Amino acid sequence: MSKYEIIAFDLDGTLSDPAHGLLDGFVYAFKKIGVDYGERESLRRFIGPPLAEEWQRAFGFTAEEAERAVELFREYYNVYGWWDNTLYVGITELLADLKKAGKTIVLSTSKPQDTAEDILRLHKLYGYFDFISGHDYVARLREKKWEVLEYALENLGIDHSPEARAKCVLVGDRMYDAEGAEKCGIDSIGVLWGHGSLEELESAGFTHVVKTVGELEKILL
Repeated sequence: MSKYEIIAFDLDGTLSDPAHGLLDGFVYAFKKIGVDYGERESLRRFIGPPLAEEWQRAFGFTAEEAERAVELFREYYNVYGWWDNTLYVGITELLADLKKAGKTIVLSTSKPQDTAEDILRLHKLYGYFDFISGHDYVARLREKKWEVLEYALENLGIDHSPEARAKCVLVGDRMYDAEGAEKCGIDSIGVLWGHGSLEELESAGFTHVVKTVGELEKILL
């Protein structure tokens, strides 16, 4: 039996593939503000991390310019993009097996909480989750992965003792997930069906790296 009792999942690139809708939203925003973004496919690197922070770094935006770009992105994404989202094969079965085994299942995503909840409902996954933690876009709270993760753990009553944190794990597909898990003092599992390369996942320091949902289930059950 796995030592993990509290299992937190990232959303984009881990449970479902949001790429088409997200890329359309990125392109919409950059065209609106006249930014040369290069090739459309190159924008995949922005799937996962907080957008404003990454766009400041990538395009030299001021904080205000980055926020404006994010607002334009959401103008498109909140209407047309969020449902252009594909569930990865085997995820529903995995969550059902974890729930049957008595695991506590958490969503920890930098995506706005209301959008994340809509996507879970779209794929009929909402009922599997014991707690959902996302970015509070209105109040500008919980944007970084460690913040949404720590918020979930605190609400579940998980204290900071090594014994309590050893029972927790975060499953994600980008280096930001490994960094967030480490900051919160828990293990992490990197999945290779998402948007992070093997090189990224290995260098990020994930506790485990898996290629398939079947490999992931063996670690979690």
